[in-house]
Amino acid sequence: QVQLVESGGGLVQAGGSLRLSCAASGRTFSSYVMGWFRQAPGKEREFVASFVYSGIDISVYADSVKGRFTISRDNAKNTAYLQMNSLKPEDTAVYYCAADLVGTAVRSTTAWGSWGQGTQVTVSS
Repeated sequence: QVQLVESGGGLVQAGGSLRLSCAASGRTFSSYVMGWFRQAPGKEREFVASFVYSGIDISVYADSVKGRFTISRDNAKNTAYLQMNSLKPEDTAVYYCAADLVGTAVRSTTAWGSWGQGTQVTVSS
C-alpha cells in the first residue's frame, strides 16, 4: 500500500481559496488512482473528487463542488492536489486523500485501499 499525508488545510473566509496537498510514499505513485473525500461533524465521509484512471487525467466531481474544486497530480513529486475556490461554509470538513490501484466505484469509500490522516478545512461566513 501507499502512505498518504495531507496538508494545506486551515481557516478561510467564504469566497476564499485553499490548495490541499497529498504526499505519497511507498510504491509507484503514478500507478495509483487518487481521490479526495471529506467528512463534516456528525456526517458520513463523502466523495469530493477523483481521477478515474491512474494514467489519464479524467476526473469526476461531486455535484456540490463541480466548477469550484479541481483535482490534479504531479507524478514527479508524488503528490496529488485539490484546488478549492469559492469556498462556502458548507465546505467545512476534514478532507481525506485516498489512493487505490483500481479506479472502480470511486464515489464509494469502500473502493479505496489507502487513506491519509486528514486535514481540517474551516470556512467562516
